[in-house]
Amino acid sequence: MFLKKAFLTISTAVFLLTPYALHADQNSANQKLSAPPEDRIVDEYYGLKILDPFQPLEKLDDPKVQQWMKEQTVYARTVLDNIPGRKDLLEKIRDFDKRRTSKVYSLSVTDNDLYFYLKETPDDETGKLFTREGFSGKETMLFDPATFSGGSDKKYVITGISASEKGAKVVISISANGSENSILLVMDVASKKIYPEKIDRCRFASPSWLPDENAFLYNRLLPVTNPGQNPQNDSKVFLHVAGTDPSTDREIFSRTTDPQLNIRSEDIPGVEYNTKCGYLFAYVMNVDRRLTVHYAPASEITGTKINWKPLFRPENEVHDFAVNKSEIYFYTPKNAPHFKVMKTALARPDLLHAETVIPENPHAKLTSFVLTSEALYFTQSINGVKAKLYRQEYGSKSAVELQPPFNPGTITLFSKSFLFPDIWIVIAGWANDFRRYRYDAAKNEFRKETLSSPAEYPEYSDLVVEELMVPSHDNVMVPLSVVYKAGLKKDGGNPAFLYGYGAYGKAVTPYFSPAMLLWTIKGGVLAYAHVRGGGELGDAWHTDGMKGNKPNTWKDLISCALYLDENGYTHSGKIAINGASAGGILVGRAMTERPDLFGAVIAQVGLMNPLRGELTPNGPVNAPEFGTVKNRGECMALIEMDPYINIDDNVPYPAALVTAGLNDPRVIAWQPAKFAARLAKASASGKPVLFYADGKSGHGIGNTKTKDFASMADVLSFGLWQTGHPEFQKK
Repeated sequence: MFLKKAFLTISTAVFLLTPYALHADQNSANQKLSAPPEDRIVDEYYGLKILDPFQPLEKLDDPKVQQWMKEQTVYARTVLDNIPGRKDLLEKIRDFDKRRTSKVYSLSVTDNDLYFYLKETPDDETGKLFTREGFSGKETMLFDPATFSGGSDKKYVITGISASEKGAKVVISISANGSENSILLVMDVASKKIYPEKIDRCRFASPSWLPDENAFLYNRLLPVTNPGQNPQNDSKVFLHVAGTDPSTDREIFSRTTDPQLNIRSEDIPGVEYNTKCGYLFAYVMNVDRRLTVHYAPASEITGTKINWKPLFRPENEVHDFAVNKSEIYFYTPKNAPHFKVMKTALARPDLLHAETVIPENPHAKLTSFVLTSEALYFTQSINGVKAKLYRQEYGSKSAVELQPPFNPGTITLFSKSFLFPDIWIVIAGWANDFRRYRYDAAKNEFRKETLSSPAEYPEYSDLVVEELMVPSHDNVMVPLSVVYKAGLKKDGGNPAFLYGYGAYGKAVTPYFSPAMLLWTIKGGVLAYAHVRGGGELGDAWHTDGMKGNKPNTWKDLISCALYLDENGYTHSGKIAINGASAGGILVGRAMTERPDLFGAVIAQVGLMNPLRGELTPNGPVNAPEFGTVKNRGECMALIEMDPYINIDDNVPYPAALVTAGLNDPRVIAWQPAKFAARLAKASASGKPVLFYADGKSGHGIGNTKTKDFASMADVLSFGLWQTGHPEFQKK
């Protein structure tokens, strides 16, 4: 069971009326929009002067900034809504949703086989919490977030559920308008009674129940009391007893309780009470995938002081672990770039002399593992796109490959723990919908246990999937997934949609998205570039796209685009590139380096000004991935990777759709705002630069169904419009 961290995607002429007033219809009336606040601000970094003209946009409480964002958003909404073909795409997405009578996600199973999950029907805007006893048990609804208003008109969604060991109680995390600022509600499951306390400021809560099923550990942010205070800094872990006042909760783990551990202000502390092995595990988290963990006997939770002992430090290069009663299994790339699993004694761990349980495969990345009472199960991936499943009995030096019901691109493993034999897999591919199966080892068979209702998509019965390897700028081979309808002519006339990410070692693995695949129905090529900075080819694939190596990320994307052009899939100017969040760096810098290659750039809630990232609430915790201005070399890398800074005047840039969420806790709204303002002023192409800042959403997490559908229709229709698809051109 892998640790989940709390953090941390023109035929008709288009003209610029002024640098900030765009129109997309030759027949529409001229519309003057306010210019964004601008000043000739020059900052100096280690002797290098950097012009930052739109730094005034960082003052989000300035009425002039708010007015500019509002005007841009209203205008962008008008332009997007009037793209021919958008309405039809949106209706098709809604039709896809109606084909499935229910969709189930966020499933967890307790020791006594109680299922807790979120479920949506076509009439629901977001998931409701349900429970049932076993896969075939009677379903009971526990909580509908629409019933919670919090004394306002905010729209709340369930962002997390954490059931106690036998399901007697459950913590429900709810957040409003995409903010991720969770409120914890505690429910007695049998009576459906919600206790009176509502614990706010719980973005990184990760509740962990004690065995009495009456108390749990959770992370809570400090109240904001000072101007300029970073709301994420100095969070603490508390112990809460159901039905009591949270102000009386005991502080368990923080910089205050454990100053000897040198926890930084920006680090996020968390504690897990592992009832199966009898230990407490204390995490010090940021975006660094190398774990920092301390541990102590669980009995010390009742004392006045917990005597934490070190378990893993970053230099140990442990990325995850699982335990049984006496051993700890850990997942590491140390001397094994494609990862291996080792084990050592839990009571007295000796990492240096640990035993290798799953050796490194030089031809495939080890991607996950879980423990059961009978065996260890693990997955491997070839180039991030072809997944394999294995079973290895304890004490054995060899594993047996298992054959899932279809050849998956992605496999996710689930087990209860090392005390139970139960094992489930969820599998999917670019052309195969997600399905969940229970594996029966005695019969060597998979039994379908998918809670979501089935749906048919005959439109995609003839998809072609190609998994390619493309030479990059330095001749390193980069995986490229290409999906299109059978019969597509490779004559350069097809619009292409190219998606990438390239950060945190996160792999873009195959998934089934009926909405995204609409691009193929329109005769287009849908492609996924598995660029460096991700984790598709192992740990080095990640580090080769970090900090000073970040240029590999966007150069890989450019190389993939060139391959599609040179091999007839599409042509330069007919390629739309899309990246979200950290993927903003990817598409922003690909655009600034090769503006001639792309017809459209779509950056969703993107990190577009990383040089100034540390000044934002979520910035310091991301320094291990991108770098810090406090280090000269890393600062120079930040300047090089910064899309906003690297925009040049009077360059014919492609069209751009840039979005922001005003409640986004991960990428503050001024990051994409500055990029959009600078691009609109600098571009000499006359192509539109649309900036859309949503006041009722955040980073995309916790969006309502309507928002998700509208966002997808925006992205696809804008891309098809700007890559010249005839159905999406204004007449």
